[in-house]
Amino acid sequence: MKNLFFLALLLFVAACTPTKYDLIIRNAKVSSDGKSADALQDIAVRGDTIAAIANAGELKGVGTSEIDAHGLILAPGFIDTHSHHGSGLLKNPSSVATISQGITTIIVGQDGGSQWPLKKYFQLLTDSPVVVNVGSYSGHNTLRDHVLKTDFKRKSTQAEIDSMVAMLKKDMEAGAFGLSTGLEYDPGIYSAKEEVLQLSKVLPEYHGRYISHMRSEDRYFWDALQEIITIGREVKIPVQISHFKLAMRGLWGKADTTLQLLEDARKEGIDVTADLYPYTYWSSTIRVLFPDRNFNDEKEAAFILKEVTSPEGIIFSNYQPNPEYNGKSLAEVAKAEKKSPEKMLIELIKRLDDCDRKNGDCDGSIVATSMDEQDVKKLMRWPHTNICSDGSSSGRHPRGFGAFTRVLGHYVREEKTLSLDEAVYKMTALAAEQLGIQKRGSIKVGYYADLVLFDPDKVNDKATIQNPQQISEGILTVWVNGAEVFTEGKATGKRSGRVIYRK
Repeated sequence: MKNLFFLALLLFVAACTPTKYDLIIRNAKVSSDGKSADALQDIAVRGDTIAAIANAGELKGVGTSEIDAHGLILAPGFIDTHSHHGSGLLKNPSSVATISQGITTIIVGQDGGSQWPLKKYFQLLTDSPVVVNVGSYSGHNTLRDHVLKTDFKRKSTQAEIDSMVAMLKKDMEAGAFGLSTGLEYDPGIYSAKEEVLQLSKVLPEYHGRYISHMRSEDRYFWDALQEIITIGREVKIPVQISHFKLAMRGLWGKADTTLQLLEDARKEGIDVTADLYPYTYWSSTIRVLFPDRNFNDEKEAAFILKEVTSPEGIIFSNYQPNPEYNGKSLAEVAKAEKKSPEKMLIELIKRLDDCDRKNGDCDGSIVATSMDEQDVKKLMRWPHTNICSDGSSSGRHPRGFGAFTRVLGHYVREEKTLSLDEAVYKMTALAAEQLGIQKRGSIKVGYYADLVLFDPDKVNDKATIQNPQQISEGILTVWVNGAEVFTEGKATGKRSGRVIYRK
């Protein structure tokens, strides 16, 4: 009888003891999977995982930490499917550029450039965690650099392709998401289509993907588009267009034609998707303006400054031969040196070549306006386009600090290009689905607690070309794997990010 009494007492005490959680976020308007909850909700987190979800006031339990969201938006942490924030990440593990705009996962190894070997890189990130989750592609240009070295201005031999295949397989076995190419850049620009196709044929065995900065985003756009579609058709793998854009006046207004081609490909069974950042200007090396590498051709320079961009539209981001030009336009530099813009463009590349010969690889990065706003909106609205930054923590393009908040502020609240739930979906669940990332991108019980709390009426980007490292406003708190990494405009110093491997 006494044992029964104590058992009943224990059961009574257990029933009266509230469930304990590490974190409870109360009274949040939850946006997940393309829709908002009908009522305010409470979200409970235990460890790194979402443990319970209930309508506000119905969650029974206490949290070691509790936050009242006051009806603001709670979304899954944003997934940056095309990021360069990995550069310097081990030296600057807090990565405020990412978390300050709500990003909790970045996918690096983009535009053909990646760490090699990825197994070693992933181990470094495991041994010395950073603030965000990190996954990577294997970069074609990196593979080509290792195999061809300085003799890269030609087609590769079959033996060289075989060597690249072997390297790619090692990266895939380490957990790479697939192969990335940067076919407007050296050395990838010199590769034959057959080389890229052969490398792509490694991917099906590993359920990998192909993502590409295509051979052209301007003059040879249509042929470049067909190349990526062909890879998807012949290799039967998902293919993704990097930083989707129509970057030449002759292409402006062709968004509908472009999207119809892609829809036709999808009806054929080709899983083609895209990522996009919300700006009409891009950032890259000045040499990318010359796809045929005819840097001394004044007619080509004139064409570039009339059809691809303009003297006023080229802003020097990091011109190493003369840092005084940084932040100035080509028009301003040409005026100061009393040269025509065409001659000035050619001359600046010559000086960059001289710098290379004297000092090694000199930076000649620019920001250039080449896109039309209406095209950006149409490409953004395509159901298979997710949002990315294509940004880094340095450089002059504001996308590194403001891409995701610009979508929420400018394109959702001001332009109404997307609804808030559509935008969040493109930043989270759609990205996770396309990449095959498990248990991230949605707010569900059992999913990892990557979360962002923001004010939809205030969220906005503040970064500009002249002040590119300005912190966004309206992002209140960010959690990565259940740990609070950003609050009140500052990083907390916690490094709870993990390596994300291909599944």
